[in-house]
Amino acid sequence: MKVQQNTITNTKTNSATKDTTENWSIDSSENIYRVNRWGDGYFGIGEHGSISVTPRYDQPDLSINLQEVVDEIAAEGIDFPVVIRFHDILRSQVERLNRTFRKTIEEADYEGRYFGVFPVKVNQMREVIEEIVSAGKRFDYGLEAGSKPELIAALAYNTNKNSLTILNGYKDEEYLKLALLGQKINRKTIIVIEKFSELTSLISLSKSLDIKPLIGLRVKMMVKGRGKWENSSGERAKFGLSIAEILNAIDLLDQEGLKDTIKLLHFHIGSQLTDIRAIKEAVQESSLIYTQLVKQGVPLEYVDVGGGLAVDYDGSQSTNDSSCNYNLEEYIADIIYGFKQSCDLESVPHPHIVSESGRAMTAHHSCVVTKIIGEIQPSGKLYNTRKETGEHIIVANIREIEDNLSVDNFQESYNDVTQLKEQAMQAFKLSVLNLDELAKIETIYWRILNQVGQLLQNEDFVPEELKEIPEMLSSQYLANFSVFQSAADSWAIDQVLPIVPISRLNEKPTKLCSLVDITCDSDGKIDKFIGDDTVAQHIPLHTLKNSEDYYIGIFLTGAYQDVMGDMHNLFGRLNEVHIVSYDDDPKDFYIEEVVKGSSVKNVLSTMQYTPEIMAQIVKKEIDKQIQRGKINPREGVNWIDFYENCLDGYTYLK
Repeated sequence: MKVQQNTITNTKTNSATKDTTENWSIDSSENIYRVNRWGDGYFGIGEHGSISVTPRYDQPDLSINLQEVVDEIAAEGIDFPVVIRFHDILRSQVERLNRTFRKTIEEADYEGRYFGVFPVKVNQMREVIEEIVSAGKRFDYGLEAGSKPELIAALAYNTNKNSLTILNGYKDEEYLKLALLGQKINRKTIIVIEKFSELTSLISLSKSLDIKPLIGLRVKMMVKGRGKWENSSGERAKFGLSIAEILNAIDLLDQEGLKDTIKLLHFHIGSQLTDIRAIKEAVQESSLIYTQLVKQGVPLEYVDVGGGLAVDYDGSQSTNDSSCNYNLEEYIADIIYGFKQSCDLESVPHPHIVSESGRAMTAHHSCVVTKIIGEIQPSGKLYNTRKETGEHIIVANIREIEDNLSVDNFQESYNDVTQLKEQAMQAFKLSVLNLDELAKIETIYWRILNQVGQLLQNEDFVPEELKEIPEMLSSQYLANFSVFQSAADSWAIDQVLPIVPISRLNEKPTKLCSLVDITCDSDGKIDKFIGDDTVAQHIPLHTLKNSEDYYIGIFLTGAYQDVMGDMHNLFGRLNEVHIVSYDDDPKDFYIEEVVKGSSVKNVLSTMQYTPEIMAQIVKKEIDKQIQRGKINPREGVNWIDFYENCLDGYTYLK
């Protein structure tokens, strides 16, 4: 397989790897990992060569050394891997969104307000919801629910009477009744009609309960988004009403005396919108629909522009699936000025704007930190290749190639050794070569490839047929975590998540690697990394030291990753550490809370095992062996204690 054009030998990182260890700089690491570009002001590389965290956008001088956070976690005896949450980043993102909308509305002389809502589905963790509701209280920032359990949570936690609770998703009678309960307790719960049959059910229920609802209509617009979720809109979209259904819904509500309950027009064209042009087109179409409906006497007050505000995961500022070609200010300006222009042209009131920006609110606040616990090299453990009298000609020939390898003939040597390796395999199949000879040939082959790989790093031009060598020589670093639990999108939809060593960023990374997890699944790996023009299959990392732990961070995991992970191989939720910045502390932070991850007992219970019964069964089996004299009583007690301690233990490696 050919190496992608952005691997270490032939991309921007190539120039970095030509730097010697002596002249390596933090800027060299920035060129590889792009921390400043995806970090959005929250993450960078400090002078100490470790990742630095600036959790408050309004306090740029308050900086946390992530290595010091890791050291304190380890000193507290908290097992890795861990999820580290910076709740100050969460608060900062909520404030930035609301303040930017307010600033743009004021500058544009826009007559409506901004009433944002956070979609609970993006991160349903209680701590996250509490922090967002707290940070958004002064901005009347609410919640969005898309299911009955999410609505139940929203009714309990969105206690601000001025904020909105937007209700999306398909609805049954119980869902609608819960929504009307919100009205009873003086909450602004807006029921967004996704399909026409929901409307007839709502009318019947609201009349039987004598509760007047607040209704939103979701329009199935023609404009389509950009990126992985572009099919969320258009004629084949899963949710929403056609224009004809919108007009029929308005007529039905008018006939039932409920036309005055229509308060919101909603649309959504996809998550992670990579191209600002899609947003411009959506604003244009939706603003025209809004103005026409208002002119027809529909008492709309709000327009919900849905989600889609993207996160630049790869730092490329492009229309790549893991990036976007706009920033927060541009996104908001296009919405506000777009609606203002359409409304002014048609002389209709400016609507209040609602957005459901979940990914952008939560992605940065959370990261997974895990330890690299080993290296899997392609050549494995090398074999003794001492020369022996009468060795086979293939062994002699490959030995001669190694002895004569030089900068002048490495391409020819590679071609020759590749051919000899193929000949050796055929000879072994015909019993011409024995296992000892085959092992020597394999060992010399890999030594030659390593030497050729070293020579290539100093070449300005790499022949096409040699571009596969870095991939062949790349290592797999074994990381103590589960991709399926902690980086689900990386596995499921090829989402690129930023991965960076926590420290040693002032040193040259000399290993080209992919990452494998500790599951027994061949899909348990990450081989999609930040590249240059395309996605890289490998990432440069540092050589492991026996005397020093090597930690990596998987960043921007706060959106969806916290709640979408499964328990493949029964690896459960990670330990969580909540970090709060504190300027008066010598390290500028303290650990506010530790949330223990899943124990083995927890995950087994989830899968309908009964750990107490399992322990009894094992105890009985040990007792049998004690009675037979195969285990002495003291040893038996120790084994029983060991089994029970494992049930109470962490699911990850220690």
